[in-house]
Amino acid sequence: MHAILPGSTVAVIGSGAMGAGIAQVAATAGHQVLLFDTRPDAAAKAIDGIGKTYAKLVEKGRMGAVESDLARERLKAIGSLHEAAGAVLVIEAIVENLDAKRALFAELEGIVGERCILATNTSSISVTAIGAQLTHPERLVGMHFFNPVPLMALVEVVKGLATGREIANAVYATAESWGKSPVHAKSTPGFIVNRVARPYYAEALRLLLEQAADVATLDAVLRDCGGFRMGPFELMDLIGHDVNFSVTNSVFAAYYNDPRFTPSILQQELVSAGFLGRKTGRGFYRYGDEVATPAPQTEAASIKPTALRYAGGPGVVDALVERLRGAGMEPVAIEAAPGLYCEGAAIYLTDGRSATERAEVDGHRDTVLFDLLLDAAGSPRIALARADQCSDSAWQAAVGLFQAAGFAVTRLDDVPGMAVMRTVAMLANEAADAVNQGVCSARAVDIAMQKGVNYPRGPLAWADSIGLRQVVTVLANLATTYGEDRYRVSPLLRRKLAADPQGARFHAA
Repeated sequence: MHAILPGSTVAVIGSGAMGAGIAQVAATAGHQVLLFDTRPDAAAKAIDGIGKTYAKLVEKGRMGAVESDLARERLKAIGSLHEAAGAVLVIEAIVENLDAKRALFAELEGIVGERCILATNTSSISVTAIGAQLTHPERLVGMHFFNPVPLMALVEVVKGLATGREIANAVYATAESWGKSPVHAKSTPGFIVNRVARPYYAEALRLLLEQAADVATLDAVLRDCGGFRMGPFELMDLIGHDVNFSVTNSVFAAYYNDPRFTPSILQQELVSAGFLGRKTGRGFYRYGDEVATPAPQTEAASIKPTALRYAGGPGVVDALVERLRGAGMEPVAIEAAPGLYCEGAAIYLTDGRSATERAEVDGHRDTVLFDLLLDAAGSPRIALARADQCSDSAWQAAVGLFQAAGFAVTRLDDVPGMAVMRTVAMLANEAADAVNQGVCSARAVDIAMQKGVNYPRGPLAWADSIGLRQVVTVLANLATTYGEDRYRVSPLLRRKLAADPQGARFHAA
């Protein structure tokens, strides 16, 4: 089934932020758009707001004046669902309540034509459940947009058990024709994004609980070292802890209390206190005109070491060596475990164990670990952790080494897996499980996480970059340390590694 053609009528039910955004996108793409809301004058006000948005786009040169006028003329507020009888696509964007959605679609089924596609913008409710009581559930599909709709590219096209394949394909093609980046997903709790994104919040909350660092420091490490647009704590404050905590609880309950999705008592406390983030003036951070933004922990200047040896290995080690060369160091290659060696300090990329445990196992007291870097050549910051046995002189040598290469050095307490590495490993693990369970393809999960939540790299592409063996090692070490099923390795990761121990990948090189 092909995309719904421009000029065809699309009805949008619900004129809140999501509904208005969907209406704007559909009208811009050339559709006649009918907007309905049960609240008096809400649809008309939404259309007025869309018109103002079009005017701003014209002022900024992002839309032509004629194009703007034509798009605005395609928008019409309707006072009754019966006026949507001629629509070929109806998109529901009402309250997240199963009974309300079921009632709406049952009514619509008696109004629209038999070939009309019914789509729900639900972010968390089973598409299968919404359509279960319909006479023709095969024509109901999930069409999950992300807020703000005009700016966010992702659309999750969610197929319930009864959804017809041709219906899902038509909605996919339509979203693509609207300039979106659609992905197919199966109706499972959280679909793709709300499921796979859980570790970004969960691991940060656990790191905070274990006193790895304060929130400003952990946010800085995830941004500066990991390349994420926002740190997890500032992002939770922006979303609102009531919303974020509710989604976590919903996914946790839907997966029958799988420990991978366990909610955090820290976030529960914020919700209980009413500290919901930006909208209440306080969350993990405080907000207000006179509130200073807290600075991340950064080590004081240390002396540059005089000599450096290295053993090449993971790409990040080799990239660090090149950066150090550019800073005037003259590294000497040696045969040893992949890492950097200077003035007694042995410096390794974290493998999911604590520095203290690795120092004990290796018999080398002066062990320092560094966290994963998205871009070792350009990262402004690096996170280090020292073994409890490590001497101050070895620690200062490691700090001075990275400062000489232009890094701001942040110290994390010696938690296993550090911050970026354990977060990325868990994101990749959850993405692999989603693929393994048939929720989506490897390509779809990477597109979804980049386009839906602005990750700097898709989690499976990131796993390819790190190396699947490294990811599995990190997860296995975390599982051993914590003794929790939370860190179990996805069967798909193990399978790929077993099939090709030297070059296992999710995406073709």
